[in-house]
Amino acid sequence: MTLKALLVSAAVIAVPVSGPANAQLRPDQTAFRAIFKELVETNTTLSAGSCTIAAAQLGARLKAAGFKDSDITLFSVPDHPKEGGIVAILLGSDKAAKPILLLGHLDVVEAKREDWTRDPFVLVEENGYLYGRGTFDDKAQAAIFTDTFIRYKKAGKSPRRTLKLALTCGEETTFAFNGADWLAKNRAALIAAEYAINEGGGGRYDPAGKPQALGVQVGEKTVQNYKLEATNPGGHSSVPRPDNAITDLARALVKVNTHEFPVQFNDTTRTFFTTIAKSTPAPVSAAITALLANPKDNPASVLLSQDPTFHSTLRTTCVATLVEAGHANNALAQRATSNVNCRLFPGTDPEQTRADLVAAIGDPRVAVTLTAPIRPIAAPPPLNPAVIGPMRTLADKHFPGIPFSLTMSTGATDAIFLAPVGIPTYGAPGLFIDSDGNGIHGLNERIRIKSLMDGRDYLDDLVHTLAD
Repeated sequence: MTLKALLVSAAVIAVPVSGPANAQLRPDQTAFRAIFKELVETNTTLSAGSCTIAAAQLGARLKAAGFKDSDITLFSVPDHPKEGGIVAILLGSDKAAKPILLLGHLDVVEAKREDWTRDPFVLVEENGYLYGRGTFDDKAQAAIFTDTFIRYKKAGKSPRRTLKLALTCGEETTFAFNGADWLAKNRAALIAAEYAINEGGGGRYDPAGKPQALGVQVGEKTVQNYKLEATNPGGHSSVPRPDNAITDLARALVKVNTHEFPVQFNDTTRTFFTTIAKSTPAPVSAAITALLANPKDNPASVLLSQDPTFHSTLRTTCVATLVEAGHANNALAQRATSNVNCRLFPGTDPEQTRADLVAAIGDPRVAVTLTAPIRPIAAPPPLNPAVIGPMRTLADKHFPGIPFSLTMSTGATDAIFLAPVGIPTYGAPGLFIDSDGNGIHGLNERIRIKSLMDGRDYLDDLVHTLAD
């Protein structure tokens, strides 16, 4: 989870809210913090950590709360023994009602101790924050969902609808084992559900620390990488030639960088921009209205695209992220390659985007190919009022006065692997992020204690409301 839909919410006008910042923890919050602390302090990076250990620790906590062995599935594959996960089942009383899946990921982005101010795998409390890798992405929500299961069991309650919890590994890596993908392809019946609640939604604080906006993520883009490659016979650098692999690639990358894909809308983004237009001053509000009426309105597109997040939300985007060329200081390059990272608007065929890039480059000397993995085409979930309605109602209860909106992520989550097996997935509101991004994927990642505890109350209430 990068900033995703949370940054999109930045365009909503701030609404001041008052309240205690760091009240004394309740007994139930103290028990939850112990789960959170253990999870954060368990290294789950790809290089040196183990999601399998983290999953086993959570399984032990669930068993201690009263879950049976038959309720818990710990899984991994021989080729990736440290990248395991857990699925837990809380049976509901209504066997005819379809289950709800709670989805989260255990793995975290790499964190080098020498770069951090604090040990990234020790939970440190300072000035109203909890520091550590994964404190926000995504161990907060993983711990909250586990805690909700434990609270259900300890209270001796059963939800009306069966609840399933899937905490997996691999969301933060491109080429490693992905637990959500594996479950969807190999254990689809185990996680089968009417819909899933995932990361990706949430709220945003303004720079002063006041809640500014809240949103539910309804859909996301597809991540697809492309390889651009220019080749040449090369030769001695003392005898340059006009057909140069590096120059050919450079020209191609400039064209990729300046190419604008067409504006597109789906139900989520149309609703989002319609909502934004009501609270945004002119001339932006007028441009939004014009573009909604005519997606080919170029002046309106140019104006809105000055906001980088609006620009990405409106269309497919592609950008060069890696370049490699040449083999010697005194030789003409025989090969020059670049990785172009594209974020495809939901429903876009990766092959069509490849064809668009070829046309934009217009140079047969530069080959464009898809780079594995080739992910499923993103399919946005329906605007289901039975899901979104309670999210909105509970937002008014827990965060009164805060604008609530639908958002589409310009990033990506594991939701993309669930759509092919018929599980529409929604990024739940609840956790608020600071305007600077809280160090997610970067240095000194942190979460406000107030955000964590308020978000826990909201998400626990949401799960009970949807399931009961």
